[in-house]
Amino acid sequence: MNLFQLFQPAVFALSPERAHEVSISALRSGFLPAPPVHVDDRLHVELAGLIFPNPVGLAAGFDKNAEVPDAILKHGFGFTEVGTITPKPQTGNPKPRVFRLVEDKGVINRLGFNNYGHEIALKRLNARRKNHGIVGVNIGANKDSSDFVSDYEKGIETFYPLATYFTANISSPNTPGLRNLQGKEALEKLLSRIFAQVERCEEQHGRKVPVFLKVAPDIDEAEIDDIAEVVLASSLSALIVSNTTLDRDNLKNRLHASETGGLSGKPLFEKSTRVLAQFYKRIGKTVPLIGVGGIGSISDAITKLEAGATLLQLYTGMIYEGPNLAHKITKGLSRHLDATGGESITALTGSKSSDWA
Repeated sequence: MNLFQLFQPAVFALSPERAHEVSISALRSGFLPAPPVHVDDRLHVELAGLIFPNPVGLAAGFDKNAEVPDAILKHGFGFTEVGTITPKPQTGNPKPRVFRLVEDKGVINRLGFNNYGHEIALKRLNARRKNHGIVGVNIGANKDSSDFVSDYEKGIETFYPLATYFTANISSPNTPGLRNLQGKEALEKLLSRIFAQVERCEEQHGRKVPVFLKVAPDIDEAEIDDIAEVVLASSLSALIVSNTTLDRDNLKNRLHASETGGLSGKPLFEKSTRVLAQFYKRIGKTVPLIGVGGIGSISDAITKLEAGATLLQLYTGMIYEGPNLAHKITKGLSRHLDATGGESITALTGSKSSDWA
């Protein structure tokens, strides 16, 4: 029995939000020992001018307030993403708002972009600005904002000197109206204003910061076509597929199945992977894709890559498999390359996308 298995019952006895607070504290204090560093040049991925030491990243939602990015990177992640961060602090939706579906290895949340706002996150990122590692900033809009797009512009302006990359999160189901930004005309307007802001900041700061876009899995083929068309015509450096789902199909846990919010974890795997492959079919050879949704094992990671992902992100999987999941997956990817004679992990990208699309 490893350390995580020993403590998991005690952690699960806590409410999900309290358990999350404890895990952040444990990372900040160094209580969670970091695994040995796994180095394998075959796992390096180049994307948007950045060199990722391995393709496994931590998705936004865990380190909402940029408290522990460096501790996370030490746990085997090739990159991490802080946020979602909104211009003004907001408390989010009323509690309880997070529900474990243990039998399904899933989570339903309706947090609603709870975070401390730009100012605090900026101070924390500025304090670690001399540290190495890829730290993306996931930006969003305040629930009460009169202009969602302006909040994304503010995010670009605020964090431009510090972000390794940006992710525009327009796909959370927990901010009313936010997913409307995925519509073709709204998305064109959003990206036009975002990249106008990027151009201003690039000129001011003398550095180019790539921008990614995160979309929902709850879209049909026509919507995928529209998003793909807009993405291909834009300056986006990557598309993240996907956020949480509103679907509740085939859940074993019926106690919480009716709770509103986004479903993540294992129940999201098939749907998010199918949408990933459908995007790869349309844009994957031009705009790289980052695969998210239900990754909890080395097999899941390989499947996401084969379906079309260049990079990966996970979060919920750590709740059920432990904080060293990224380390386990990267070692597993190296073993897979050993077994198959592969020279680079990037050769897997899209190799079986037709099986899923």
